[in-house]
Amino acid sequence: MSQQTDSLPQLRFDIPEVARILRLSRATLYERIRAGQLLTQKDGRRTYVTAEELQRYVTQSR
Repeated sequence: MSQQTDSLPQLRFDIPEVARILRLSRATLYERIRAGQLLTQKDGRRTYVTAEELQRYVTQSR
């Protein structure tokens, strides 16, 4: 029996990942979140940015 593993695309990113992707400091990233430039999702205490929102932000920032 062969085990097939289809990996799912990453749907959301945590704050350190988003900062690394956008090449921003965490402080700057949080400033943009507070200003409403980047929307987040909360899951318990953790904060995430969806892949869709990240793409919208990058496209809009051009």
